[in-house]
Amino acid sequence: MINVIQYLEQNPSLVALLKEQKAALIGVSSTEQKAILESFNGDMNAESEIWN
Repeated sequence: MINVIQYLEQNPSLVALLKEQKAALIGVSSTEQKAILESFNGDMNAESEIWN
């Protein structure tokens, strides 16, 4: 998952498309995708099971 986050950091336009649900991350569950997008919003919940 770290590779996905690094790629998104280098391609912020893709983050915008993901937020608008105009793109999807293949091989990433909807829960993982939600957690990734929350981290880009600054709304990361460190208690989430995704990050632990």
